Amino acid sequence: MSVENITIEQLYDLKETIAGEIFTGKTYPWEVLPLIGEFIVKLGNTLSPEEYDKVGDNIWVAKTASIAPTAALNGPCIIGQNAEIRQCAFIRGNAIVGDGAVVGNSTELKNVILFNEVQVPHYNYVGDSVLGYKAHMGAGSITSNVKSDKKLVVVHGEDFEVETGMKKFGAMLGDHVEVGCNSVLNPGTVVGRNSNIYPLSCVRGVVPADSIFKNRQEIVRKI
Repeated sequence: MSVENITIEQLYDLKETIAGEIFTGKTYPWEVLPLIGEFIVKLGNTLSPEEYDKVGDNIWVAKTASIAPTAALNGPCIIGQNAEIRQCAFIRGNAIVGDGAVVGNSTELKNVILFNEVQVPHYNYVGDSVLGYKAHMGAGSITSNVKSDKKLVVVHGEDFEVETGMKKFGAMLGDHVEVGCNSVLNPGTVVGRNSNIYPLSCVRGVVPADSIFKNRQEIVRKI
């Protein structure tokens, strides 16, 4: 597996996000993390008032979205068409929630891009991360976005390492990734398209596309 497998081009269908422009000129998806807040403000001010309501300071919500009365929305954020923000969800800011996405009960988002139809439906924490089209995180699964030693995050592949220069970096999940319940995605995790993570997993580094992560010693190709 080469470093080219963790590029934006290999991980994401940029037609499945309102934020496609933020990835222009970038090679790796984590390069956009410091840019999300400013990008949201710029994009939000161009959104049609016929399709989006501005409900607070730099908070835009599609008229077709469903927002529970107990959800907390902090800007900057954009909630897409037909998205569902359920009871007690906490959007801390710098969050783009794609069309048809689900942010579930007691789920917390911070500095993230969720592509269209992403599901983080039950007790999830997603911070400093990008989740691709139709990615799904099972109940209780979280992204850990800061190393315990507070050092800068390095993405570790089988035959390569990429220094990100970032202290906060959760996970980059490609399109159609499935993460099992109560899994932890450690800082610098990158999961390729169409891969599955077993429940109760502790994931670090790169999981190739079209794979099943059973444990750190057993990552198998899908048949």
